[in-house]
Amino acid sequence: MIDYDALLKISYGVYAVCSGNSKKGNGFISNSIMQITSDPVQVAVTCNKKNYSAEIIADSGMLAISVLPQNVSSDVISIFGYKSGREIDKLKRFNVRYGINDVPVLLSDAIATLECKVKETIDAGTHLIFLCEVLEANLLDSESDPITYDYYRKVKKGVSPANAPTYINPLKKQKTMEPTKYRCPICGYEYDDSEHDIPFEALDDDWGCPVCGATKDMFEKI
Repeated sequence: MIDYDALLKISYGVYAVCSGNSKKGNGFISNSIMQITSDPVQVAVTCNKKNYSAEIIADSGMLAISVLPQNVSSDVISIFGYKSGREIDKLKRFNVRYGINDVPVLLSDAIATLECKVKETIDAGTHLIFLCEVLEANLLDSESDPITYDYYRKVKKGVSPANAPTYINPLKKQKTMEPTKYRCPICGYEYDDSEHDIPFEALDDDWGCPVCGATKDMFEKI
């Protein structure tokens, strides 16, 4: 038996990962990044195979990680975490510089950045694990604390989209609750119970729309 609440006790960070170049690039929010060796400095980055970024990382062989602070803006989370790069140009909306091999590096809200070269790719079923060597690392803000996934869930009231490696199907976690959808009347964002680890009705009352910040009580059941 798997107690899915036990998985929520695993600690993660929340990062923006960008790849591509100045002609074509994209980025996504990841909570599955870890340093795996110190000499050379290597990290592992996980990305869902369905993500547009997975294609770009595989093609370019480069990626850049931006460590995000606890006060990260809702724009960064909503655009990089909930929008598809196949439909919009995410990078043009933010402050980005182009680093080693023209890899895009998100500077907006970043407190540290890592530029990495992919050394190996592991197929993990629904996700790809990119093993990367860190070529350059820069500390941009020594005062701010990095945001963790636990802080994102409990303080910012954020939830994992279905493509996230930490996503927990609510039907597995709470079979007694029928999944349904709720729509934000302000921006049109839809919260689908089947795509999040917490059913809408179980969210805290002060939870807000991840796109526009509308309060939970404004959402309409559809």
